[in-house]
Amino acid sequence: MKNFKIRLFEIIEAAKDGDTPSKIFDIGIIILVILNVGLAIAETFTLTPGIKQLFYIIELVSTVIFSFEYICRLWTADLLYPQCKPCVARIKYAFSFMALIDLFAILPFYIPFVIKTDLQILRALKIVRLFRVFKINRYTSALSSIGEVFKKKKSQLISSVFVVSLLMVIASVLMYNLEHDAQPEVFKNAFSGLWWAVATLTTVGYGDVYPITSVGKVLSAFIAILGIALVAVPTGIISAGFMEAIESDKDEDEIKYCKYCGKKIE
Repeated sequence: MKNFKIRLFEIIEAAKDGDTPSKIFDIGIIILVILNVGLAIAETFTLTPGIKQLFYIIELVSTVIFSFEYICRLWTADLLYPQCKPCVARIKYAFSFMALIDLFAILPFYIPFVIKTDLQILRALKIVRLFRVFKINRYTSALSSIGEVFKKKKSQLISSVFVVSLLMVIASVLMYNLEHDAQPEVFKNAFSGLWWAVATLTTVGYGDVYPITSVGKVLSAFIAILGIALVAVPTGIISAGFMEAIESDKDEDEIKYCKYCGKKIE
């Protein structure tokens, strides 16, 4: 039983080189996740009863597989956290980000059988199924890389976002005071000005809220030009973080290891 548990753990974890069953499992889960996201999109169209029945069968099969995967991961959690006792390891895993994603991926299917829900709540639960796309994070380094970049550049990003947010608040209050008398139905309060500030600073410019006074137009032009520079700051920080991550990966690949002891060769 112990050997079976270890082998099961190896299969459901990200596949290592040469582990064909684990690779097949990973590819199968990825295909299933992509298929379910496609179903969520397809369900927004008008479908025939036959197609709806087919979608339900696919949803049922997917939920059974995802449920089995969740139970297996919960059972083998003590192998993922060998330093913890089995019960503690399972609790620790159950509250981890990926475990919660797994849980949210299957709960919407079971809840209607336990609790009576109306149509609106049922639709909301179906939307939660889109969380399944995050399951792919286990089998690709893309989302992990993004998370690492945001984590490393956290302080710089917080500082830049704080400055941009401060500018938005100041601009919204100024624009409200300048435009409220001229168009009270548009700039009703500071929040109306905040919507204008967001659209202007991000250079989106929806055009639903805009100044008509001369002073308001001058302020709008100044904010728009300033926004081009300030909003680009977080983008530059993230880009620099990705470049550092790429260089770090290159350096790691160039490190050679001894094939006998596994130690780095200086």
